[in-house]
Amino acid sequence: MTIFDIPVHTLNGEPSSLAPYAGKTVLVVNVASKCGLTPQYEGLERLQTTYEDRGFSVVGFPCNQFLGQEPGTAEEIQTFCSTTYGVTFPLFEKIDVNGENQSPIYASLNQTADAEGYSGDIRWNFEKFLIDPSGAVQRFAPTVTPDDPILVGAIEGALG
Repeated sequence: MTIFDIPVHTLNGEPSSLAPYAGKTVLVVNVASKCGLTPQYEGLERLQTTYEDRGFSVVGFPCNQFLGQEPGTAEEIQTFCSTTYGVTFPLFEKIDVNGENQSPIYASLNQTADAEGYSGDIRWNFEKFLIDPSGAVQRFAPTVTPDDPILVGAIEGALG
């Protein structure tokens, strides 16, 4: 089983999975609406619109595990993201990325080390995992912004 097979729910609570993204380039991000890094939504949306025609998508998983920075309901999260940042990429249900109730998607992803060699628990909101069409995963720290040349280069490399 890959992360594309793991059952998840859309932000609206509908059963889903990441299966539609299998074989594509995907940037999985744990997001939050009340974080100092929240303005990264703007850059994530720019990545979405720049590369979506080439088989790329950002997918966001709201998470309230870091100082309660995603306290909203699904409707509040959707409204905030669409009206404040014009988010069009898919948002899934609010999940735990660490701990006892950790999503199986993150249990799989957090085994990947970033460029500094860090693996394990998610450190903060907006940690990023780039999955290429072959399923290879690259991890990027929360402070790596969506317009960072390292991340953009990795996306372009994965897209071929």
